[in-house]
Amino acid sequence: MTQRKISMRKCVITGERKPKQELVRIVREPETALVSVDPSGRKNGRGVYLHLSPEVVAKARKKNALGRHLEAEIPEAVYEELEQLAAKAVKA
Repeated sequence: MTQRKISMRKCVITGERKPKQELVRIVREPETALVSVDPSGRKNGRGVYLHLSPEVVAKARKKNALGRHLEAEIPEAVYEELEQLAAKAVKA
């Protein structure tokens, strides 16, 4: 039996390449320019991947890296949701 290919994605903060399931996708919708967290990884629009650790989320907020990559204003609610997801990931 052949091995199934593992999709790799790059974190925009750390630059590390990891399996897609280990990263979370943040997406900007094409029509509305609304930015949201996409846990399923299937929403339409321009997306970036981020490693779920509190340090990486804090660095993304400080440097406004998500805003630059998505070319949109990132609402504070998105960062708060990322922090909650990162806290859950650390506990697990």
